[in-house]
Amino acid sequence: MVLNTLAPKTESLSYALAAVRALQLDMRADPAVVVLGEDVGRGGIFGQYSGLQKEFGEQRVIDTPISEAAIMGAGVGMALAGLRPVVEMRVADFALCGMDEIVNQAAKNRFMFGGQGRVPLVARLPGGIWDASAAQHSQSFEAWFASLPGVVVVCPATPQDNYSLLRASLACGDPVIYIEHKTLWGSQGLVDESLQVPLGKAAVRRRGSALTLVSWSRQALLCEQACETLAGEGIEVELMDLRTLWPWDRDGVLASVAKTGHLLVVHEAIQAAGFGAEIAATVAEATGARVKRLGAPRIPVGYSPVLEAQSRISPDAIAACVRSMLR
Repeated sequence: MVLNTLAPKTESLSYALAAVRALQLDMRADPAVVVLGEDVGRGGIFGQYSGLQKEFGEQRVIDTPISEAAIMGAGVGMALAGLRPVVEMRVADFALCGMDEIVNQAAKNRFMFGGQGRVPLVARLPGGIWDASAAQHSQSFEAWFASLPGVVVVCPATPQDNYSLLRASLACGDPVIYIEHKTLWGSQGLVDESLQVPLGKAAVRRRGSALTLVSWSRQALLCEQACETLAGEGIEVELMDLRTLWPWDRDGVLASVAKTGHLLVVHEAIQAAGFGAEIAATVAEATGARVKRLGAPRIPVGYSPVLEAQSRISPDAIAACVRSMLR
């Protein structure tokens, strides 16, 4: 499917096609925006580049060899030369082959050269558990990148945010680690093309006064299900979807916790050393609130459904944790 309508409007789009629309509009407006990666010419493995090479040609939607280090290195060079590349890594797990280029080149260039060089690059790293894909294709690395000075980290959960946050990332001017969840591509939602979403601002998905629940990416959607269950029991939870992990909405979270007095951070990533620890520590240092984290055990994601389920944080587990905190 190719989206060709020029006038801004609101329509129902999949998570993948919302990203196509964002790229399409920015590529039309700015010839410096280019795409490079494996299989982008045929639309990408999730359809997140569908129709773009047909419209913009092979010089702007560039199919590359199978070498993540080469792809990321080329993207950094393009950015330093004045282009605004979107670098496709297929899945976050494969990006590990390009970590030197991300960590030591993209992230540090502006600092090490006194601002003479900028790397306005968006690296798309689909992350999270991919159904029946086992330990090497189901990892969540967002905490690694959140601890890396010099990069922005974005984790959109909805089609609207995948559209608006991708456009904000393209306009950012610094390297952005853009982590879309591997299982969200087909999810549908209304997308308003005129809606701008700033980096670093959480979305309050649900209002409540009993407890503040903070999450991001696909896990925020499972938290919504838990909130529905709890609401039926008379427990109104305030749900915040961070949307960006760096910068993260510290003021928004602290304001919510000041109201509720309780914080639960939930993420799909392994709990040990996960980004939830940063949020929990920040809130504990600033308030007297009761604080708890809920994340995956420190195990590889299994291939079989039974083993894979051990790494998932279910809505029932989230609701049970909320109940235990409020006893």
